[in-house]
Amino acid sequence: MPAPVIVWFRQDLRLADNPALSAAAGTGAPVIPLFVWEDDPADPWLPGGATRWWLHGSLTALAADLARLGAPLVLRRGDPAAVLDALIAETGAGTVLWNRRYEPAARARDEAIKATLKARGLRVESFNGALLFEPWTIRTKTGEPYRVFTPFWKACLAQPEPPAPLPAPARLTAPATVPAGEDLADWRLLPTAPDWAGGLRDTWTPGEAGARRRLGDFLDGPVTVYKAERDRPDRESVSRLSPHLHVGEIGPRQVWHAARHAASVFPERAAGAEAFLREVGWREFSVSLLHALPFLPESPLDARFARFPWRDDPAGLAAWQRGMTGYPIVDAGMRQLWHTGWMHNRVRMIAASFLIKDLLIPWQAGQAWFWDTLVDADLANNAASWQWVAGCGADAAPYFRIFNPVLQGEKFDPDGAYVRRWVPELATLPESWIHKPWEAPPAVLAGSGVRLGQTYPRPLVNHAAARDRALAALETIKQT
Repeated sequence: MPAPVIVWFRQDLRLADNPALSAAAGTGAPVIPLFVWEDDPADPWLPGGATRWWLHGSLTALAADLARLGAPLVLRRGDPAAVLDALIAETGAGTVLWNRRYEPAARARDEAIKATLKARGLRVESFNGALLFEPWTIRTKTGEPYRVFTPFWKACLAQPEPPAPLPAPARLTAPATVPAGEDLADWRLLPTAPDWAGGLRDTWTPGEAGARRRLGDFLDGPVTVYKAERDRPDRESVSRLSPHLHVGEIGPRQVWHAARHAASVFPERAAGAEAFLREVGWREFSVSLLHALPFLPESPLDARFARFPWRDDPAGLAAWQRGMTGYPIVDAGMRQLWHTGWMHNRVRMIAASFLIKDLLIPWQAGQAWFWDTLVDADLANNAASWQWVAGCGADAAPYFRIFNPVLQGEKFDPDGAYVRRWVPELATLPESWIHKPWEAPPAVLAGSGVRLGQTYPRPLVNHAAARDRALAALETIKQT
């Protein structure tokens, strides 16, 4: 019998369109699926609490799917290089396959592991299972990575169409003796706060089947109105595929071809499908940026912002995190995030702008909170998006573009339905006051049971004054 093949799963927790798994199945050799939990406390980007919750469910689903194919998932914890060495010694494996990751630390580690194992005579190969286009294939005419999204996406669309998704293997062969693995429960990935776990559980179904179902549901309905309504948090018009894509329960090639097929069969879905794929393109753009600029999560791309006079405001940060800023659209988003591990993209921008520009709190503090609480906390996308709002990143919104939380609420949640859902203490306020309760007449507040400063906070800051302060702060770095 041929020597076993190890398939090292990472952010590709699926059977279909998994190039590494398909390559292993094609060898005819016994397959050892492996997942390594890396819990090095020195790593600043270990998965946050919400991602850990998701991983528990996703690994449970993947283990069941692999067992049905005949090859149990082996769970081990520790340094991947050491874990692979031990597993190769135990099993006599001659091949190690994986799908590539693009975070700086993961890239460096993977390159070192590949070199070491190849020097020992093993076959080692990595594949693209996470992107439509590899970062190094999309370049400007001068060979540089793109810093602006629109030309980047145009360059992507000029490429040959991404390959069709691979089918899931019909069967896998396990080695005669399956290596021992750890118990997933021992990794303690689930949160200890019952209310948080309950909200996540009520909102999501991790796993490949849940990802396929969510994509199908989106393309069967909401995609028709996606282009017109994707900025409306009060509507169910977006896909919510981001956490499934983040851990790889579905791949972007599957999304691409499903969306293109839906658009070709149902012309009324075409505009929404193209707008949706453009958002998948932003994900690609973010990875391209991180690949070229590994300091992206820590430092501003615009070096002037290293001198920006940020404020140290623990109380303001805590109020923002809890959804108690006194600005209803911001608070609704932060409470949705805490309860579900997800926030509508328009509200992410509003909430991020408020933290950075109304409170003058560094974007890295917001990024860290999102990293811990988002189920789709992708390092590249999180960093690129926070820098975009802060005005210091690639293709960034100018710093002087400061979202007015009242006007944003009135425009994108005009009836107040989103605020009423997530800020129930304001639920009976008339829509004319729902986004600015501090301006409501006392009789209206009393009739709605709202006591500012008691049942709902007064605004942390006056937005007009905060805007002036933010612009003044910007002037200080422009002059130095």
